[in-house]
Amino acid sequence: MNSPPDLKIIAHIHNDFPEKFGIPRQSGLVPDMISTIIFEPAYRSAEALRGLEGYSHIWLLWLFSETMRENWSPTVRPPRLGGNRRVGVFATRSPFRPNPVGLSSVRLEAVENTKTDGVVLKVSGADLKDGTPIVDIKPYIVYTDSHPDAVSGFADDVKEYHLSVVFPPHLLCRVPEQHRTALMAVLEQDPRPSYQTDTERVYAMSFAKQQIRFRVADGTLTVIDVE
Repeated sequence: MNSPPDLKIIAHIHNDFPEKFGIPRQSGLVPDMISTIIFEPAYRSAEALRGLEGYSHIWLLWLFSETMRENWSPTVRPPRLGGNRRVGVFATRSPFRPNPVGLSSVRLEAVENTKTDGVVLKVSGADLKDGTPIVDIKPYIVYTDSHPDAVSGFADDVKEYHLSVVFPPHLLCRVPEQHRTALMAVLEQDPRPSYQTDTERVYAMSFAKQQIRFRVADGTLTVIDVE
């Protein structure tokens, strides 16, 4: 059997998440989160994107570039299950896999020509860290990719989970207006690891070049500082 070819990095995504902490746990949870996909020079071809503008959504195949490991475990502990219950790695979207490949469905907002980076893609709803390498892009096709009667296993048990957010006006005004809606949606999704329950602990999340500090108690996230 021939060895498979090495994956080629065709692009990187850029957005307001410089760190893993706070990134939405699944694509589509924060639809107001806008990202830009910039292609590597070798793949910066308008011809390669011809016809893509006719699709509303695309699939991104990407690499968990910060969680690559030589060894893997057949079971993992999903954060949304409290970090205590183990399930099979192939029953989750954990980054700790035999091959560190991620898959995300995002809305294609625009295909834009730029002077510095050639043709770029504007997408919304991505669950990727700034700078994440992308290895392929495929169109989302409704009649084959959409399954309205699908069952999502244990993920269905936590899909409605969200927090109430208290963001004092004098702190919210420090956040640029174009970032506020996405930030609020991110906070509602609860950025904390699910096993963290200390109501006195202050958490810090980097977003859009700012540090958002907050506490969580009784289902409410309260922002206490913006730096």
